[in-house]
Amino acid sequence: MARQRVRKRPMAEINVVPYIDVMLVMLVIFMVTAPLLQQGVQVELPQASAEPLPPDQGEPLELGVDAQGQYFLNVGGDAKAPVDEETIVQRVAAVLRNKPNTPVLVRGDRNVDYGTVVRAMVLLQQAGAPSVGLITEDSQPPAGR
Repeated sequence: MARQRVRKRPMAEINVVPYIDVMLVMLVIFMVTAPLLQQGVQVELPQASAEPLPPDQGEPLELGVDAQGQYFLNVGGDAKAPVDEETIVQRVAAVLRNKPNTPVLVRGDRNVDYGTVVRAMVLLQQAGAPSVGLITEDSQPPAGR
């Protein structure tokens, strides 16, 4: 009995079924996580308590915004009379030309539209203010209450 040797040839085909399974699992994972990545990020805004301005900076230039969106400037006229945007730019630019280190602050009413306060800050930048601060009330209740 002569035994014939059967020679096994190497298999030239790759079994791709496990790779397809892995790719489908990854596809499902990405489909689930993609909408979660596109949602907004939770932001915690800082408290309103801040350090007061140093007294050596002098009288700050304040631009007030009331609840109706009217602007009030504490420079160059009646501080209780509303002023228009052009007047704000002119007066603030004049003050900053004479005293470039004058602190520039915005005092916005808590009920005013956010866009109105941002517009006030843009006007101050147009007038040449290098930085603009926000005036806040202390978030801590006074002691003794």
